[in-house]
Amino acid sequence: MPPQLINQIILKLDLNARFKSIQFALKFAKNPIPGMLANFERKGPTFNTYLGGIQPSLMTKDPEIIRHVLQKNHRNYIKTPMIFEKLRQFLGNGLLTSEGAYWLQQRRLIQPGFHRQRLTALVEIMDQVIKEADDKLQASIQKGAPVDVYQMMMHLAFGIVSRSLFSTEVAADKLDFLSYSLTTIQAFLVRQIRQPFLNPWFKLSGQLKKHIDLSKAADEIILDLIRRRREATGDYDDLLQMLLEARYEDTGEGMTDQQLLEEVNIIMTAGHETSANALSWIFYLLAQHPEIVHRLQKELAMVLGDRPLSFADLPQLVYTSQVIEEGMRLYPPAWVTDRMAIADDEVNGVSIPKDYMAVLVIYALHHDPKYWPEPESFNPDRFDPEKKKQQVPYTYLPFGGGPRLCIGNNFAMMEMQMVLAYFLRKYGLSLVLGQQVEMLPLVTLRPKNGIQIYFQKKHI
Repeated sequence: MPPQLINQIILKLDLNARFKSIQFALKFAKNPIPGMLANFERKGPTFNTYLGGIQPSLMTKDPEIIRHVLQKNHRNYIKTPMIFEKLRQFLGNGLLTSEGAYWLQQRRLIQPGFHRQRLTALVEIMDQVIKEADDKLQASIQKGAPVDVYQMMMHLAFGIVSRSLFSTEVAADKLDFLSYSLTTIQAFLVRQIRQPFLNPWFKLSGQLKKHIDLSKAADEIILDLIRRRREATGDYDDLLQMLLEARYEDTGEGMTDQQLLEEVNIIMTAGHETSANALSWIFYLLAQHPEIVHRLQKELAMVLGDRPLSFADLPQLVYTSQVIEEGMRLYPPAWVTDRMAIADDEVNGVSIPKDYMAVLVIYALHHDPKYWPEPESFNPDRFDPEKKKQQVPYTYLPFGGGPRLCIGNNFAMMEMQMVLAYFLRKYGLSLVLGQQVEMLPLVTLRPKNGIQIYFQKKHI
């Protein structure tokens, strides 16, 4: 066959693949998970596609390939520019968005502040925010009305991360604005990423400028908090103070205001929405499984009795941790992640060419019956300490993996343990019947229309 004809056939096939990918992108923008799962069912655990009809990509749920990309050959992979350049535009060059030597420098600088022993000081702050959320809950309980647990957890988690950062009082209207800006900007980012063919329109229509201006307004609030803290003379035991006091080993200097702003942006963005979503789904699951609630409450009574929870109690809440882990298996907050190959690579006979995006579908991995028998069932016993030792590496990734494992994983686990311990010691749960609970996979995995749950006071 003449080479010219071969090239025409290849081009035609390539264009056909792009056309199908654009069709998929339109469905992908609403909820990509069903389409991804269908493709895995039809094509196997790894297949090639064009993300958004534009970006050549390798989509996979294979734990060996995921481990190779995130850990074994991680130096060959960077955060995907088409996605993270957009994130940097709004969040700056913090831990989530930075690369290379600068990322490593910042990671080493900030990591000690998130070690478990450093988190002890935040227990009191978290406990106070949880009690304030409970105070607001009382009005619904007295009326016998259900609560949208997603909205409740969003407010609670944002309160925890903002108070953990800024233990000093911050005006409620400013906190509300920061929360609104984060949510609004994320929704816009998702549209930019999933429908890249609309980006010229976003620029021409002024949508891009509108969201950049919103981001700058939020930045000014945080910069003002940073500047005022630098001038303060009191003692503060919060994350902002930790960031202010951190020093680079080679120079002995601290971060600039701009660097502090960027790291605070990342902590606020990543530190509240992931926990809020995880907790929402966990409450949803518990409300359908009273036998698991009973077992969890039994552990809380045995470990804590009638006294308040302390930091030292957290390692003893083994079953509570299992419930959290199983909830994040079924509904992983970070349901997908991606990397871009900077040089040709190969793993297990699968080629990953230079400039290909590796799309690592954590949700599909967490629901793969090959690694998780009866994957749709809620069974916290999967995470019994002895059974966890038998898990295939890189089949469970609620906080990512490799060198870029989420720096706030201990913070998040402590927060979720404290929230469950507080509310389940006081309340029983029941799900409002007849509601349509659906997934909304944005940057994180949200419930689309919230989750309505009754909180009922326990009779002692």
